Parts: sequence; C-alpha cells; structure tokens
Amino acid sequence: MEKNVLVVGGAGYIGSHCVRQLTGHGHRPVIVDNLAFGHREAVPADVPFYECDLGDSTAVREILKKEDIDLVMHFAAFAYVGESVENPLKYYFNNVVATINLLKAMVDEGVNQFVFSSTCATYGVPPSLPITEDLPQHPINPYGQTKLDVENALKALARAHGFSSASFRYFNAAGAAEDGSLGEDHRPETHLIPLVFDAALGRREQIRIFGTDYDTPDGTCLRDYVHVDDLSRAHIAVFDRLENPGTTLHYNLGTGTPASVREVIDTVAGVSGRNVPVVEEARRPGDPPSLYADSSRAVRELDWKLRFPDLESIVETAWRWHRDHPDGYRS
Repeated sequence: MEKNVLVVGGAGYIGSHCVRQLTGHGHRPVIVDNLAFGHREAVPADVPFYECDLGDSTAVREILKKEDIDLVMHFAAFAYVGESVENPLKYYFNNVVATINLLKAMVDEGVNQFVFSSTCATYGVPPSLPITEDLPQHPINPYGQTKLDVENALKALARAHGFSSASFRYFNAAGAAEDGSLGEDHRPETHLIPLVFDAALGRREQIRIFGTDYDTPDGTCLRDYVHVDDLSRAHIAVFDRLENPGTTLHYNLGTGTPASVREVIDTVAGVSGRNVPVVEEARRPGDPPSLYADSSRAVRELDWKLRFPDLESIVETAWRWHRDHPDGYRS
C-alpha cells in the first residue's frame, strides 16, 4: 500500500538515498530539512520540500496535516562523536529535544508510525562480537546516549499511545547511488571512505592510520561497512510490521563482514587506480579494535537482502560519485 512518508533530514546523505528508494517502491516522500547539513541539490524536483526546523512545532504539525502523512522517517541528527563530547548540550537539544517536538506533533496529529535512524554507538564497547540486538546498551559518548534516549522514548510512546516504531542501528554507512547522482558530502567529512578518496584525488595530503598494533589480521581497526541503499531498503521493508499498533522494533544493519583500515585504503586505490599517501600514527583513545553486526534479525523478519555484500562493490559506487563530484554537490 502506498504511503505518504515524511522524510526528516531527506536532503542529507542517508535521507536522500531513502527518498529515491521510496519513490522506486511506489511511495510518496515529502522532505523536511533545515539544510544545516543537507543539500538542496539532493532533493528531486518532483518531491515536496519544506525548509523547516523541528523546533517549529506549528510548522511541523501543518506539514503533517497538509501532506496527509502516514509515516515519518527521521534522519535529522548531529552525528560527530568528538563534537558530542565537547558540546553535549548541542546534541541533546538537536537529537533529543527536537525529536521529542517531532514526536509530540505526530501524536497530536494522529500519525503513529515512525522509522528512526539510530546507531551501533548505543552499544558502547560490546562485550562480544558480532553485535546482536540483545546485547546491553551502554553508550560511551553523548551522541550514542542521545540516540538511546530516543529509543527509550519510543518504547514509552508504544505503551501510552499505541505508537509503532522501528529503530535501525547502523554500522558504517557507505557508498553512493549506482548512477553516481547521489553521494556523500559532509562538511566536515569524518567518514573513512570519502577521506581516502580525497587523498586519492589529491584533495588532502594523506590518510592517517591511527594504530597499527591492534589484535586484528593487519593490526588496524576493523569496521562493518554497509551500503546506503541497502540501509534504505531495510527502512521500507519494515512498513508492514508497523501496521500493528504499539509495535516497537530494533534492528542492526551491517554486512557482518568487517574490513580493516588498510583494506579500505587498498580497495580505494585499486578501484580508482590512484595512489593513496598514508602516514601511520599512534592509536586514538576510545577506538575499539573491532565492531561488526549480526543482522540476522533483519534478514529473518524483513527478508532483507544485501545488494552490495562486499567492500569492493560499495567502494565502486562511491568512486563514481567522488570522481564526478570532486567538490561534492558544489561540483
């Protein structure tokens, strides 16, 4: 059944890819984004767009009514871990208070289906690997804590109002649209794959490897990279399960096959055919040696299938974007 879907943060990296997937699956997306980190150029011309901040509760309620919204997807969060440690109030106001404003507007307008962009940072340092959804959640930074706070609020709304939600705990979102028209353009950029492409394209002098003596196959950290379109498809696959009032769902999204920092650098070099200058440095405090997902619950319950199961296929899509958009959406 076609749904009118409000995509909050739909001009951002994951949100813009999800908008395209929604259209391809026969749904009608509507975008709300304050363009603090999103890009107007990522918004399709035929998709309704509202430049609006979630702090404007009146405007949000009016959009929910005017566009006859059935379900809300929420991607609008600050996501820099280091900044969250230095400026926690900024993160609590944006990631928690603004989200509560959105949820209140939804309850007021009778919109009771919600898909939430959460994070594996809610687990903190996991006691075992791979990470399953039933492991304890003990965030070690304000960013992860704000996401967990929203997850807990959603559980309370399910009990109080029959509110249905799905929280997707991402690992490392990566890649770009297959046709190269949408991709990663963060300012500042902190994700490894685009940073390595910047070094390959001469936009930065080198890539710094923090720690080469971890207990991993090549001594560098292992992370789970999952394609942004695969993430988006999982968000849409959960729609039917939210029809049951009071449903609260949680899913990890990752490939389950981690790649090391060196593997990422070597893969970028191989796909692009360019040299990547590297400098090795000491470990950074707080970097776990290895993080990767058990996503079997999403596979089992949502029939989630990866179209990009390996690092090379993910990097190939990212290369098309970075090659043709060396200055991001400004290119």
